[in-house]
Amino acid sequence: MAGAPAFALPPALEATAPPEARGLARDEVRLLVARRGDGSVAHASFRDLPRFLAPGDVVVVNTSATLPAALPAGDLALHLSTPAPDGSPYWVVELRDGPHPYLRARVGDVLRLPAGGRAALLAQYAAGRRLWVAELDLGGRDVVAYLHAHGRPIRYRYVPREWPLRDYQTVYALHDGSAEMPSAGRPFTAELITRLVAGGVSVAPLVLHTGVSSPERSEPPFPERYRVPEETARMVNAARGRVIAVGTTVVRALETVAAPDGTVGAGAGWTRLTVSPERPLRVVDGLITGWHEPQASHLELLRAAAGDVLLRRSYREALAAGYLWHEFGDSHLVLP
Repeated sequence: MAGAPAFALPPALEATAPPEARGLARDEVRLLVARRGDGSVAHASFRDLPRFLAPGDVVVVNTSATLPAALPAGDLALHLSTPAPDGSPYWVVELRDGPHPYLRARVGDVLRLPAGGRAALLAQYAAGRRLWVAELDLGGRDVVAYLHAHGRPIRYRYVPREWPLRDYQTVYALHDGSAEMPSAGRPFTAELITRLVAGGVSVAPLVLHTGVSSPERSEPPFPERYRVPEETARMVNAARGRVIAVGTTVVRALETVAAPDGTVGAGAGWTRLTVSPERPLRVVDGLITGWHEPQASHLELLRAAAGDVLLRRSYREALAAGYLWHEFGDSHLVLP
């Protein structure tokens, strides 16, 4: 991936548990602040965020709530990603065999789920063998209610034990729909948001429901459901300062409804947008995000936000300073 950071992630830098289990508050994770204007980087705590923002800035958050989207399916696990984007009644799913994608499934396979549920594999989804389009038979039960009754949060090999669903929610989560936590916003607390607002920083919501992550190298982002409310569009357009997106999900949603001149409108539907240096940012000025694995598709979006030189420097600094990766890890603030 030309221009993106090239590095090996040491296992010691993978966050294996929520920061609360490590004796920290949510907003006590570390924050690396990178400024594109002068190429500088600084080290701070996430609760120092108000020091780096200013009156008139607009912070845009994703209020999607995480579903317990992993279901037992015999010796395997079935991860529900999103409803199929063509409006059909089917779901996009992934089969997992322990820590690995299960790649021996075939069209027509039927998986037995809890409480008499079944999932029939209809076709492979997009390119590759990882994702499937499946028909769910849950005996007439609502999918979200069924997941809350029988599912658990999706987790990967670097999180060795289960944690309750509340540990996978942001404090402002309102709308059920994400297969995995929009984790850039996890360090926010109600107190920190109050401090931002008291300091003249506006906070605006939108929704983008995440699908399962893309652990396969260079796999592009898949279509995801989003909604940008009219009020949020007005706040962004009227911003006297910078527009700061909390997470790549917010970037994707805002840039989907952004005109070439940087104005945004309300919108809802499915986004297939891929932000990269070839399709640069139109409205987002700054970004709060986590730390992404080598060759993850998110790094192309980070290249657009930070530029290659600053992005590589940020990752070198984070690796050298022992920042933690993944959804329970540390944070990265990119400013213009």
